[in-house]
Amino acid sequence: MARAVTTQTKVGNTVVAWIIALLIFFPILYTIITSLKTEQEAIAGFSLIPSFTFESYQAVQSQNDYFKPFMNSVILAVGSTILALIVAIPAAWAMAFNPTKRTKDILMWMLSTKMMPAVAVLVPIYLIFLNTGLMDTRFGLTILLMLINLPIVVWMLYTYFREIPGEILEAARMDGATLWGEIWYVLTPMAVPGIASTLLLNIILAWNESFWTIQLTTTNAAPLTAFIASFSSPQGLFWAKLSAASTLAIAPILIMGWFSQKQLVRGLTFGAVK
Repeated sequence: MARAVTTQTKVGNTVVAWIIALLIFFPILYTIITSLKTEQEAIAGFSLIPSFTFESYQAVQSQNDYFKPFMNSVILAVGSTILALIVAIPAAWAMAFNPTKRTKDILMWMLSTKMMPAVAVLVPIYLIFLNTGLMDTRFGLTILLMLINLPIVVWMLYTYFREIPGEILEAARMDGATLWGEIWYVLTPMAVPGIASTLLLNIILAWNESFWTIQLTTTNAAPLTAFIASFSSPQGLFWAKLSAASTLAIAPILIMGWFSQKQLVRGLTFGAVK
């Protein structure tokens, strides 16, 4: 009897999980379906039956070069992630293994910066970029994206590092390891799952950032988020073309997430079960 109840519970949980997953994935699915319609079909009303026409993709490619914003997105996402890890790993190490009475306050303060609306600091950041020549540059936007996501990166790495026994690092010091040797050759290899999941999450956050990329770029450093926004015009929204541009923009990150899902889940649950 107990086994039957357990089986029913598992089946029920599986059904609920599939329903939630379908609800989450449905907007993406509908975007893909809309991109395979003509403009007339796209604005005609709700329908899950595409006409399998690729004219919107052809129009998107002819109107704007997809490759340039794609490469900008790759450079911005990967570059900001590498910089964030370079800064966050030593910071998380210091707070995890050499905490002070203010460590938690510092962590909370860092996280609180993510709660502030981005538009609240738009004017000063815009003026800084304008006066320093960073406007519409990959370098400026890479630094900004790194700083935006740095609190989350530090928090995640701090959580992972707390699960590593400090005695291992003490043993490395006794064996003559230097400060940087302790961090890069002892700590970092042990926290690979956590670092990998943090890296993947930061790439996703940087790839999907739209507010700052639209405000601070025009042509040279415009990534795929700005590429999507370019299909909104005073004449109205071209739903099929907008959906095609959105599909092209999200496809790389969806594929990356699909192939790295095991690593991502493993990293996010790192230290949860001992």
